[in-house]
Amino acid sequence: MSEPTIRCPKCNTDIKLTEGLAAPLIAATREQYEKQLSTTNAEMARREAALLEQSAKLKRSEQTLGTQVADQVAEQLRKERAAITADSEKKARQSVALEVEAKTREAADLQAALTANNMKLIEAQKAQADAVRLKRELEDSRRELELTIEKRIQEGLQASEAKARRRVEDETRLKMAEKDKLIADAQRQVDEMKRKMEQGSQQLQGEVQELELEGLLRAKFARDTIEPVGKGERGADAIHRIFGPAGQICGTILWESKRTRNWSDSWLPKLREDQRTAKAEIAVIVTQVLPKGIESFDLIDGVWVCSHRCAIPVAIALRQSLIELAAARQAGEGLETKRDMVYQYLTGPRFRHRVQAIVEAFSDMKDDLDKERKVISKQWAKREEQIERVMQGTVGFYGDLQGIAGKTIREIEGLDMKLLGDGDEQPED
Repeated sequence: MSEPTIRCPKCNTDIKLTEGLAAPLIAATREQYEKQLSTTNAEMARREAALLEQSAKLKRSEQTLGTQVADQVAEQLRKERAAITADSEKKARQSVALEVEAKTREAADLQAALTANNMKLIEAQKAQADAVRLKRELEDSRRELELTIEKRIQEGLQASEAKARRRVEDETRLKMAEKDKLIADAQRQVDEMKRKMEQGSQQLQGEVQELELEGLLRAKFARDTIEPVGKGERGADAIHRIFGPAGQICGTILWESKRTRNWSDSWLPKLREDQRTAKAEIAVIVTQVLPKGIESFDLIDGVWVCSHRCAIPVAIALRQSLIELAAARQAGEGLETKRDMVYQYLTGPRFRHRVQAIVEAFSDMKDDLDKERKVISKQWAKREEQIERVMQGTVGFYGDLQGIAGKTIREIEGLDMKLLGDGDEQPED
């Protein structure tokens, strides 16, 4: 029968069982055999002593039995000794053979268990490598999350500082506005008192302001035509028709002059109606009493409102805008169709639906991202716990094998005492 062998999982070397694992078994069997042999020798010595005693007795009776009987007794003693020795050796050989066979079967079982354990250790090493990689990815994600949180904190601090700065600026602006309002109110009161002192006929004052406004417009814009609206006719006070450098009509401004004690919001819808009737592009109210919150001029509900001293600057700006608009309209006459199409598209439902679809897609992506972040965090925690249990089971299993086989099982890289003592430190890839 061929001797069983064991293959090393590291260096792939075949080790004979009689030279490796069977050596301690043979030594133990040899020691047991020697003990049995010594016991047999002691028994034989005891029997020999008994025989010697019998021989002494026989010697004492030799005088009567004679020399032949003594020879027969000695021969019988030698045969019994040889038979006992042969029987003892046979039993010892059988016992040793049975022991060696049992130890051989045990060594084969150990070899099979060692092979299975090596496969499990390889799987454990792979699991450990995956655990190291997952841990590294978890650390990277954690650092990235910390960086994102830090950035958001910085952005929040910057936003808070900007908000505080805006609050201070608003408070300062409000205080300045209060002062300006106090000054304006005081000036308005002074102007009102002056008007009361200089007030004559209300109608006469209005007509004087209308004539003064028309004279200022004619003097400033000699190329344009200023047409007054007759008394009793429905409409504003003057129609200002603007002509460009080439003599082409560029637009119309409808002027309304007011010289009253208080401002009235009813002037605005009336002037807009007059603007539609006159088909004018711009409507302007020149008044001495401005609405609250307006210091010089402003656009209110599509109507320009200005003071008397700002009438000419406002007229210059509005006139230039109408001239530029007419020039641009003339230059872009060929693009009106495409412009209308683009405008219809931008103001139509298709553009709104597309933008709404993009916003909904971004919202869904953000919700999915939040859900994935929660699921991945949960999976990471679960995998860390599983890896910890696998490592504990592997180390315990490896310790059990070392306790059974002793130093015949070599140390496995990744489970040595140095690595286990380092704690969470992992070798870099």
